[in-house]
Amino acid sequence: MSTTPSQPPSMLESPPASAQAGFGADFGQRVLLTVDTEEEFDWSAPFRRDGYGLSHVAQLARFQDFCEGIGVHPVYLVDWPIANEPRAVEIIADAIKRGVAEIGVQLHPWVNPPFEEELNAGNSFAGNLPPQLEAAKFATLRDRVEEAFGAAPLIYRAGRYGVGPQTAAMLRDNGVVIDSSVRSLFDYSAQGGPDFSNHPLTPYWLDEARSVLELPVTTAYWGPLRRQGKHLHRLQRHVPSMFSAFSRLGLLERIALTPEGVTVSEAIRGIDIALDDGLPLLVLSFHSPTLSPGCTPYTKDEAQVEALYTWFREIYAYLGKRGVRNVTLPQIVAAARR
Repeated sequence: MSTTPSQPPSMLESPPASAQAGFGADFGQRVLLTVDTEEEFDWSAPFRRDGYGLSHVAQLARFQDFCEGIGVHPVYLVDWPIANEPRAVEIIADAIKRGVAEIGVQLHPWVNPPFEEELNAGNSFAGNLPPQLEAAKFATLRDRVEEAFGAAPLIYRAGRYGVGPQTAAMLRDNGVVIDSSVRSLFDYSAQGGPDFSNHPLTPYWLDEARSVLELPVTTAYWGPLRRQGKHLHRLQRHVPSMFSAFSRLGLLERIALTPEGVTVSEAIRGIDIALDDGLPLLVLSFHSPTLSPGCTPYTKDEAQVEALYTWFREIYAYLGKRGVRNVTLPQIVAAARR
């Protein structure tokens, strides 16, 4: 007698402690580098379906060579424009074929067919769309990625971290075994998006059947008030300047593990906190247009692009000193299920 799988809980809710994924002692502490591989667009302008750029795509070749040189295994989370850009497909597909990179999907609903929704900020979070439309956009992208890159994507990230109440079920039903859409300790509700300020940093299962594993993007609180960080961030909604004041005074700092707007010394503080707290997996992230000058606010010129590479070089050297090893997606799933 067949049974219908139970509906996974909404990803908008913080999971129960029982959902936490366990990793064996032999797993140790690992690091995963994720790349939001996407088109160039004006982050401050209204959303539009066209007018974006792809000039940075050629820089993916240098980045992949760099990663191989320092022993890093990147995961490219590609969206619709990238999956339809021949040069991007050529570079990434070659790395996948050689076993030195992995592929995933990142859904930007405003540039991803089918186009049935109104263009606005709320609908830029895919989880806010009707479930059928969210699923249709995802399936269109997933199929294109598998066709273009010759590999089935194992991991998903919602653009703008825009998950919704039906996202977990959508991933389970489509055979995606990992999600990395949760940006713990961040709140996007003022923009119409999800609130992750109370979500854990540790990987956890999205459903009781353990079919989809959540890998939150790593962020850590640092400073004397870090244990109260979640509560203070909720108060910030009413006093917007409060958290910046705490940061200036060295009392509380929220550190995301990304080279975008985070210095090496800040990232190392975040790494130390996360590792010392026993976090089994660090998930680093950044946006692919940052590889080219002038495409994002983080690299306005060539010098800042070179600083980006220096950041990765120094961070991975430090991770090596701390005994943190690289990991692949199948290794993560196997360890969590074991």
